[in-house]
Amino acid sequence: MGEESLKRRKGEDKGREDRQSIQSHEPQTMNLQKQAKLFLFPSGPCVGLISGICMIVGTIIGSGIFVSPKSVLANVEAVGPCLAIWAACGVLATLGALCFAELGTMITKSGGEYPYLMEAFGPIPAFLFSWTSLLVTKPSSFAIICLSFAEYASAPFYPGCDPPQAVIKCLAAAAIVVITIVNSLSVKLGSYLQNFLTAAKMIIVTIIIVSGIVLLAQGKTDNFKDSFKGSKISVSSISLAFYNGLWAYDGWNQLNYITEELKNPYRNLPLSIIIGIPLVTVCYVLINVSYFTVMTSTELLQSQAVAVTFGDRVLYPASWIVPLFVVFSTLGSANGTCFTAGRLVYVAGREGHMLKILSYISVKHLTPAPAIIFYGAIAIIYVIPGDINSLINYFSFAVWIFYGLTVLALIVMRFTRKELKRPIRVPIVIPVIVTLVAIVLVLAPIISAPELPYLYCTLFILSGLIVYALFVHLKFSWAQKISKPMTMHLQMLLEVVPEEDIIE
Repeated sequence: MGEESLKRRKGEDKGREDRQSIQSHEPQTMNLQKQAKLFLFPSGPCVGLISGICMIVGTIIGSGIFVSPKSVLANVEAVGPCLAIWAACGVLATLGALCFAELGTMITKSGGEYPYLMEAFGPIPAFLFSWTSLLVTKPSSFAIICLSFAEYASAPFYPGCDPPQAVIKCLAAAAIVVITIVNSLSVKLGSYLQNFLTAAKMIIVTIIIVSGIVLLAQGKTDNFKDSFKGSKISVSSISLAFYNGLWAYDGWNQLNYITEELKNPYRNLPLSIIIGIPLVTVCYVLINVSYFTVMTSTELLQSQAVAVTFGDRVLYPASWIVPLFVVFSTLGSANGTCFTAGRLVYVAGREGHMLKILSYISVKHLTPAPAIIFYGAIAIIYVIPGDINSLINYFSFAVWIFYGLTVLALIVMRFTRKELKRPIRVPIVIPVIVTLVAIVLVLAPIISAPELPYLYCTLFILSGLIVYALFVHLKFSWAQKISKPMTMHLQMLLEVVPEEDIIE
């Protein structure tokens, strides 16, 4: 009996040690899970109405409002149509966001447009979207923002003349490298940087708007007289002006990525859109009004950096504030683009539509390092030959093809997927209007002023069909033989694993 009692006591002691060992490892495991979820849902588990509005405003306002005014004006050549285009872009972004709100609450999957296209039209359009996003729209967006940063960062050092293109492109490439490294190393560091840069961006927006209102109150309205005189109005010019204006509004669909985190999403999602995007629209129109209070149309078109010229004329000797805070704003926009870059890749990777390695997460840092590094590398390629206006035109052309298809998916599913619950249901006329506008935006520049780069962009999108047929549909064995060792070596080099290996 004494021996049995001793064995039982030893067994109890061993069981207690095992439980303590398990408990000692539990916090580490739970910490990994929490950190992984922090990456997947960086904005936190509960987002209310105010946070939703702030997210929309903070995401949309970036480099566009400091770059696009000159391009919008160049296409319509008069103050009146220019301001009308900015307001119309805000209306279109609001209508588009409401359509996406219905889709986001009807199909609650991450990945932006990808799951909506998959549900409505099948894997081929969804693959073409991920193919185009991965290699065209996302990296070119990153490149445009960093080129904008470089223009404003270099402008104070070259007063009275344009900075050399080599300087601008080297600065843009350096910004891409720094932001890529920051977001590859730490989710927290990236989010802290984003918070600081968002605050800086709102400061400069407020300074410009308040300065403009004060100038208007002082009677500086000369540049608004005969505001429609000499305007150049055609379908092509309006479409190109819309391309540049809508670039500044890009990000209007970002709230769809956090539908699951919104408190009472069926109320707060549409309210955030209805309040947030019109608020941005008012800010954009007022900023343009501020520019025109101190610059004529000709002076604005001749300015290399519009906000810097505004600062020199209004805030001297404190004009250095403007380029500094614009630099912060553009960096914040670039950082936000990089911060959310991995989400689409995860979904496409899980579907087998992209290289698996791009959907892996760093073991040490719990960041989507392969996806971010890939985006950074492609963005640098776009920086080398491209200029901002051309990149914006081709970015907008490509992205509005898929915005139009996605809203068309909403119309199609009204008839083909009637059984799906629609907590938010917009009037059918809204998606019809957005789809028709998207068709005009895509076709008008091609018909009225055809250029070869539009053809190249279209051919590149369609080339995704060949990639889909060879590597996704047929799944050639030789492709698997090449990709598997590449994935293995890259996995060891970057120390990354599939997302489920960390969370489960």
